Amino acid sequence: MAKKHVALGVGGVIGATVAWKLLTRASTVEWDDAVDEIHHAEHSKFIDIDGVKIHFQEFGAESDPVMLLIHGYTASTYVWKTVAPEFADRGLRVISVDLLGFGFSEKPAWFDYSIASQSRMLLRLMNRLGIGKATMVGSSYGGAIVSWFALDNAERIEKLVLVGSVINDRPMTNPLMKIVRSPAIGDAIGPFLIDSKRFLRYRMHGTIDPANHHLITDERIESIMRPLRAADAHHALLATARNWDANRIEEDAHLIDHPTLLIWGEGDTVIPRANGEKLYDRMLNSRLIVLKDCGHIPHEEKPELFVELVTEFCRDSAGRLVARDDEALTLEQAD
Repeated sequence: MAKKHVALGVGGVIGATVAWKLLTRASTVEWDDAVDEIHHAEHSKFIDIDGVKIHFQEFGAESDPVMLLIHGYTASTYVWKTVAPEFADRGLRVISVDLLGFGFSEKPAWFDYSIASQSRMLLRLMNRLGIGKATMVGSSYGGAIVSWFALDNAERIEKLVLVGSVINDRPMTNPLMKIVRSPAIGDAIGPFLIDSKRFLRYRMHGTIDPANHHLITDERIESIMRPLRAADAHHALLATARNWDANRIEEDAHLIDHPTLLIWGEGDTVIPRANGEKLYDRMLNSRLIVLKDCGHIPHEEKPELFVELVTEFCRDSAGRLVARDDEALTLEQAD
């Protein structure tokens, strides 16, 4: 009987804690409250797409060739803060986008947060901005979105850069993602995980190569967490995991014939190098680069080298790269 009372008491405390968390969190994160802490806020713009506000940052001259930067799951324009202005300095009009449900874009409850729907949003964004063709750079989950976009809108793509790209649904077999995808448990536990600095720091240690753990700073953690703290962001993250549908990328990769640069970190444990090798084997006009001492986010872990490689790829009409022989990377060139 005593054990039963203890169990009921513990259950009551847990239930009360969950209820308190869900009831006291903000409904959304307001731009005006956060703007002073946002990197490159002076480059931020908002545009209405089908009645929903999209946040993006723009660098470079409007007359320059366009590059769209698309972040991954739980991320935002923050991940491009170093490389975006560098690309602009090299003659590109750079547009870094917060996907619907992420960063400071709106997070509507009615949106399904599927890869297909995010891809359609990018098409509408290009149309609204008057962009005919662009080089699209996608990181992780963003890589799946731009690959989907290329399959559906081949004429709107100049070149592709896929960085540690999601290509299937295997990330959903991760025990944590199984919890998040569970309707009841995910709704209760998800907000606590998303709001935990300790948990985020732990995740970063698995995402970033040990050689680059100096990047895991309080400032970085706060910048990533800032747009994720509210109820609408929690809903968007859960909905994205529950509507994950990336198998098409692996199945149809052979249909993508744009010049494509595949960049992987040798130490990527989130989306292993083998996925990059699959894409390289199936995509006729692809080049695969594997960076040493690098994990899942080469654009943050090796920004100078990343900018150098991607700029070279963009400038060559066929997307060719000069063969290299240094300790920073290995390079495979398509025939």
